[in-house]
Amino acid sequence: MPPPPPDGPGATTSTTWWATLGAGLALPVHEVRPGAGAAPPDGAAPSPVLLLHGFPASWRSWDAVAAPLAAAGHRCLAPQQRGYTASARPAETGAYRLERLAADAAAVLDAADVERAVVVGHDWGAVVAWALAAAHPERVEHLVALSVPHPRAFAAGLREDREQRRRSAYIGLLRRRGVAERVLLAGGARGLRAAYAGSAVPRPLVDAHLAPLASPGALAGALAWYRGLRGRDLASVGPVDVPTTYLWSDRDVAVARGTAARCAEHVTGPFRVRTLEGVSHWVPEERPDDVVDAVRQPPA
Repeated sequence: MPPPPPDGPGATTSTTWWATLGAGLALPVHEVRPGAGAAPPDGAAPSPVLLLHGFPASWRSWDAVAAPLAAAGHRCLAPQQRGYTASARPAETGAYRLERLAADAAAVLDAADVERAVVVGHDWGAVVAWALAAAHPERVEHLVALSVPHPRAFAAGLREDREQRRRSAYIGLLRRRGVAERVLLAGGARGLRAAYAGSAVPRPLVDAHLAPLASPGALAGALAWYRGLRGRDLASVGPVDVPTTYLWSDRDVAVARGTAARCAEHVTGPFRVRTLEGVSHWVPEERPDDVVDAVRQPPA
């Protein structure tokens, strides 16, 4: 279980603990906690924040997001997700269905004794965040989705938008067991590094993301998210009624503008969308201040 908060106004601390998922699986959760003095005088502490990373990234995506949020009083939880850690890497593809991934997010909240949180997801983490908000709105105070729109919007883009199909062509490779691992890890993980080409993500942070994927079996676990996805999974996610902020960047190579524009069709609660100009797909690393602002200012 998580440790008590640190003492002292504005103090923060980082720690790692484990969230049990059942079936002998556990996720490492990297937490940044505020000190007691970070809460407002009336004692109404800001909401906890659950931070869900994407592919081929890691919990380190949130380094520049969690620190200012914790300094402002938020308790930040950033799990290393299923498949990305040896402690939660089942072999069967069915263990990576979308509903299972969303259940993992809820299990992290349970383990942290958090009833409701602001849920922030990027890339695949955004897909999980959308699914959690749709199926369990009572757990989500405010959804902040980065890069990837509502799964139904993305599914429609794949069906109807030639540009989106072109941008998503890489998924076919990622679903090829053995072939994808060989191609992506060759030449010092040249294929994985290509995902960050042209971005402003610092090389040391790219290295931190990719180092765990070089361990035996690790990349297969991360790719199981793509291999476990069924055709109907994206389209089965229901509308989202919680306050939602969607940030899309105009230099995103994975999500077409037309696909992003469909997002509003699937949000029935308060909704705000913002386009980040000159920003690549890697929003948490390139524009952490915008992510922090989105967490702190939910749409009314």
